[in-house]
Amino acid sequence: MKDKILLFIPAYNCEKQIVRVLGQLDESVMKYITEVVVINNISTDNTQQAVERFIERHPDIPVKLLCNDENYGLGGSHKCAFAYAKKQKFDYVIVLHGDDQGDIHNLLPVLRKKIYQKYDCCLGARFMNGSKLKGYSKFRSFGNVVYNLLFSMVTRQRVLDLGSGLNMYCVDRLKDEFYKKFPDNLMFNYCMILAADYYKHKICFFPITWREDDQVSNVKMFHQAVTVLKMLFSYWIAPKEFIYSECRERPIDDYTFAVIAESRILGEMRYFEGTKQLQNLT
Repeated sequence: MKDKILLFIPAYNCEKQIVRVLGQLDESVMKYITEVVVINNISTDNTQQAVERFIERHPDIPVKLLCNDENYGLGGSHKCAFAYAKKQKFDYVIVLHGDDQGDIHNLLPVLRKKIYQKYDCCLGARFMNGSKLKGYSKFRSFGNVVYNLLFSMVTRQRVLDLGSGLNMYCVDRLKDEFYKKFPDNLMFNYCMILAADYYKHKICFFPITWREDDQVSNVKMFHQAVTVLKMLFSYWIAPKEFIYSECRERPIDDYTFAVIAESRILGEMRYFEGTKQLQNLT
């Protein structure tokens, strides 16, 4: 049976880039993807309108646009997507950032050979052999390599990237919501790496192409570097206490969102499934 795979695209103030990201959804990619959800995190530009126009112009690509009820941050948008994937009974969820720094075609070998079925998560790695960086400073590359080494020492396994914009997760491993108290900001992916170590999840890293040209970075490097060091030290000293602790600045009970638009084919698919169920009952 074919795996049911959700492609989740988090989007915030990326009206220029999001159309290019959606433009990556060619036949070679969509043969593996069941549905695409773009989650708009209360963008203040025309990101939502850009996605709506894409949906109108490409009715045969199964894209759904969701909008968070609040600005939950990147981590919060992940939590919305994971909840959606569980509720809709997807087997796997792919994360592709909406700022067009990554290329989903880098994941095709993992999908084609079904490598993902052997692991709990497959993570794109910008700093491993075979990866290509474009417009990424040597200083930032060096810093990332150092942090990868520190995380490798603490977790006692090789960590090749702490959080790129192209990852794939097994939904079964997400069902107990171990990530619920993780930060809703950019630190979310760092905590996911530590949780994978704590829960003994099997990780696969794969090489990716990563570029920076017209993207706007939300990373405050010095502050983030210090925060990550504190986080890693806390996990090293007391792993269980860290994993179960409240890491959010503002705890949220429910991460809610609204459906804004969807492509015509998704409606047709639901109609087909409903008709099929009625036929089975009769």
